[in-house]
This record gives sequence, C-alpha cells and structure tokens, in this order.
Amino acid sequence: MGSAVMTTLCYIEQDGKYLMLHRTGRKQDLNRDKWLGIGGHFEFGESPEDCIRREVREETGLILTDYRFRGLVTFVSGTEQEYMCLYTATGFCGELFGDCAEGSLEWVEKQKVACLNIWEGDRIFLDLLASEHPFFSLKLRYDGDRLVEAVLDGSPLF
Repeated sequence: MGSAVMTTLCYIEQDGKYLMLHRTGRKQDLNRDKWLGIGGHFEFGESPEDCIRREVREETGLILTDYRFRGLVTFVSGTEQEYMCLYTATGFCGELFGDCAEGSLEWVEKQKVACLNIWEGDRIFLDLLASEHPFFSLKLRYDGDRLVEAVLDGSPLF
C-alpha cells in the first residue's frame, strides 16, 4: 500500500503574469528543472490556508493578502498519492526574494507559462484557472513523466 501526502500550490498573479519557481535548487527533486507555482507540504496542525501562507512567505518573502482556493488536485504515480490544494492570489505585500532554496523566482506572462518545462497535467489546471472554472476536483495519474489519466469532477478528460 502506498502513502498519501498533502500539499498546497499557489499561482500569484500581477500585471498579467504568474510568479513561477524554476526548481533547480536540489539535485534529488521530482520537480527538478520544472517550473511550478509556489507551495509545499503541510506541517502538522496546518489548515490549507495556514500552509499556503507559510509556504509563500518562506519561498518568496511575500505575505498573501488576497487569495482563493480554486481546486483540489489528486496526483497518483506508482504507489504514491498527493492531494494538492490549488490557490490563486492577487494580493500580497512584502519584498520578493530573488531566489530561494528551491530555485529561482521569475514573473512569467500567463500565456507563456505553457511554453515552459511544466508537467503535462499542470496545463490542464492552468487552463481551468484561466477560464475561471468554478471550484474543481482534478485527478491526474502519471506513469513516470507521462500523464495517463485526467479526470475532472468525476468525468474522464481523455
């Protein structure tokens, strides 16, 4: 039997751009060389909101002041499972770090994010965010790096 973890991910928006993290900081990283939003694993006792506020502060130096819980993404790969609480944010204060332990931070035009080295399933939820889709549940099953199943609100996408 596998294990399940809980994480958060936030796409911080400003001037038509998302703050993206290029994961280059650790050699042993499933997300190495990928571009992601900001987030990470829950600590004991945290709610999803506690986790996303802490992760954003730790990785970027920013303090979220306006954010929305947009969906729940279930990742399945081999014997591992992850439940990710997905957020967008439009309000924040503080000084942005140039880089963090995970890699480098960069503002990227929203329409150019899909051209970056991102996970195939991320394209699906980024499209849902862009279309202002109501709160959703998305299951993404991978075989290695290959997306083999995508199910939105209980209905297969392919």
